[in-house]
Amino acid sequence: MTENQMKHPVTQQQLAHLGEGAVAYMREMDAEELQGKFPGVPDMEPGTKLWALFAANGQPILLADGREAALAGAYQNDLEPVSLH
Repeated sequence: MTENQMKHPVTQQQLAHLGEGAVAYMREMDAEELQGKFPGVPDMEPGTKLWALFAANGQPILLADGREAALAGAYQNDLEPVSLH
């Protein structure tokens, strides 16, 4: 065990719940990527890009046609948005 681990031990379960209910991440995704992340999403033309908002645990929250709309969705749900690139 390293010195840093002794100061702040965090279990894998605690780490998995970090940010839950407070943080959401968003990223622009292709139509093909969305099929696996958002169950029931209709077929879209290949190359279509949408912004996706996910809970800290990876659960999909919403899809938007623009970054600003995804940000607004995060704020409406009292979540602090972060971007993934």
